Amino acid sequence: MSKATPDLQTFSIRDLAGEFDVTTRTIRFYEDKGLLTPEREGQRRIYHKRDRARLVLILRGKRLGFSLDEIQQLVTAYETPDDEIPQLQQYLRTLTAHRETLLQQKEDLEKTMQELEQAERECRAALSRKQA
Repeated sequence: MSKATPDLQTFSIRDLAGEFDVTTRTIRFYEDKGLLTPEREGQRRIYHKRDRARLVLILRGKRLGFSLDEIQQLVTAYETPDDEIPQLQQYLRTLTAHRETLLQQKEDLEKTMQELEQAERECRAALSRKQA
């Protein structure tokens, strides 16, 4: 961490990149998309706890397979805690949709694996017949 004061902790782009094992280019990309909004001191970016928390949410959304729009909604939802019920309901709908998509992909993958295994068995049998 680059600086710590009693009530204000800041981070450099390298601090965040190192902590979350991402490139500085990745962080700048999220900044270009409006997901992160660091302070500027000349050319230097100064990230605050809010930016760090947003990066945590962005990377979690990415791991869950969310689109950038969905990540934007997720990040925004956590910044307006006045009425959390609609935000949580939207988040739940997004999670449910992704879970259903992943379950369908899992089913498709299992079917494809069965087809590959069958083709492999047939190929091995044909090779055995040809080599005998």
